[in-house]
Parts: sequence; C-alpha cells; structure tokens
Amino acid sequence: MAAHAAALTPLPSALWRLALVLGFSGGFTEQGLTDLDPTGSGLVYLVVLSVISEAAALLTLGLVQPWGEVVPRWVPRFGGRPVRTRPVVIVASAGAVALILLWTQLLFWWSVPHTDMTPAGVHVVGLLYLPLIAWGPMLAAVTVSYARRRTSAPPAPNTRTLGSATTEARTGSGLPH
Repeated sequence: MAAHAAALTPLPSALWRLALVLGFSGGFTEQGLTDLDPTGSGLVYLVVLSVISEAAALLTLGLVQPWGEVVPRWVPRFGGRPVRTRPVVIVASAGAVALILLWTQLLFWWSVPHTDMTPAGVHVVGLLYLPLIAWGPMLAAVTVSYARRRTSAPPAPNTRTLGSATTEARTGSGLPH
C-alpha cells in the first residue's frame, strides 16, 4: 500500500504545474507569473518536470510488482532475467535519502514569505506540494521491505512434512506402515 501511495505523492503538484502550462495562474500574482516565465522553455520545463517526477514515483511500484523481481519478457536482451537486488536497493535508498533532503523543507512552506503568490495561492500550493514530504519516507519503507523479502533465506522445510512425503514416496500412500 505504501508503494501505491508513494507513486501518487507527486501527482497533485504535477497537475498544478500542468495547469500553469494550460494558462491558469496557479496562485501566482501577475508579477510572479512574469518572473516564472511560463512561456517557451518555461512551459517545456514544467511539463518535463511533471512527467519525470511521476515516472520516478511510479518506479516505486517495481518494489512490490513482479517486474521488480524479473525483467518482463518483452524487454529486449534482458527479458526474463532476474533483477539483481543490491543495485535496486542502492538506487532506491539513494532516491529515498534525496527525496527526504529535498522535500522536508516544505514543512516550513507557510513560514517563508511568498511575495510572488496570492495569499490563497500560498495555501493551495502548499497543500498540493505537502504530499511530497511523505514520498521519501514511504520509498524508504518500501525499499526496506523489498530488501528483506528478496534477501531472506527460503523457509526451512518442515521435517514432519518431509517425513510424510518420504513415507508416501516409499510406500505409495500417505498411511504409515
């Protein structure tokens, strides 16, 4: 469940950025919009940032889906191969740390003056970016779960079950002789 929630954390802010691209003020003052330059390269930047952030978040699902353990068969050259656990855990852990460092500062969003935004815009944007604070910790939790699941030893066989199976194989029935 944490992986699915983590995959959705950048969605509100991404949708807000896409609304800016479509011409909505997004809570900015006129001067704030001018300074942001939501035309030309600014538009491209906002779209690319939204797509990349959501794509990165969706990678979290690989930590709980089968394609995070075995490369899907349709992938050229690598399809059907097992995914190596250590590189996945290293990259996901680094991502979690980076996200925590990047987004924790949003806890202080409302204590910093935002002269380029309207008062209502400050509250709306703060609320839309607030889920990003949870992205890093959720990714960390899912990464720990993935690492434990993928590196734990398989359960030891139950000797009673093994003994019954051996008896069955030897005698042809499950009944003791």
